[in-house]
This record gives sequence, structure tokens and C-alpha cells, in this order.
Amino acid sequence: MLTWQDIVARSESGNLAPPSRVEKTDQEWQAQLSEEAFRVTRQKGTERAFSSGMCTLFEPGRYGCTCCGTLLFDAHEKFDSGTGWPSFTHPVQDNAIAYHKDGSHGMTRIETTCATCDAHLGHVFPDGPPPSGLRFCMNAVALKKLD
Repeated sequence: MLTWQDIVARSESGNLAPPSRVEKTDQEWQAQLSEEAFRVTRQKGTERAFSSGMCTLFEPGRYGCTCCGTLLFDAHEKFDSGTGWPSFTHPVQDNAIAYHKDGSHGMTRIETTCATCDAHLGHVFPDGPPPSGLRFCMNAVALKKLD
């Protein structure tokens, strides 16, 4: 199981190789995505807390990257963190998400991106529920329900 120490190490020393790569120009991403999805995923934005119904959506299914469709999370790992963003305890595959130190906004956090297309997803924190203790705090606009 992925641990906080694994995530910190990857953010410092490098991430696992992704399952595949998707690379597009900003113009191609802009043509494909909504204005808000482009701002969040390609420009490292953040949606307003509690702005999506996805926070309270707890039906079975899987979630993928809104940009490239890469499978990221299973609904069985989703929980109500009370933060206003969809939260998960761990990704479906260890190499689906890449981790990067983020010193923006006067704090140190670990940013999560889609390993396949580099889309900004959100951040991961070590304050989630057992057994992983992780909270993958995602922007809902960065995710799409696959099934």
C-alpha cells in the first residue's frame, strides 16, 4: 500500500513511469476542455470548495482524468473529508499519479498530477482515514466519472 513516505520520496527523487503518455499543446487542451477545466488542470488552478456535487456522490464507479481519461480512482476509496473537494484514500494504480513539491501560497504541500498527461489534479495530505492515512484532495473538474 502506498504510504506518505512513498509520496514524499517520489516528490523528491522522481515518480514511477506512467502507463502511457499524452502530450498536447495548450491550444489543443483549450479546444478540448471547458474554460474552468483548462484553468484548473493546465494552469494549476483550484475550484471553489463545495462547488461540485461530486463531493457528495458516493455511488460505485471509477474516476479518470478529465483531460486524457486515464483511470485514477475507484469510488470504493472515496470518502467525505468535509473539505469541499472530492477525496480518496489512494489511486487505482501506483503509477497513475505523479507527485511534486508545491511551495505556493506560503505553504508546503504535495501536488498531484496525472502521470499520463501532467494535468493538475489537486494535492495529497497525510491526514486521511486508515488504512493508508492519505487524503487525495482532488478538484472535481479534473475528474470524470468513467462508469
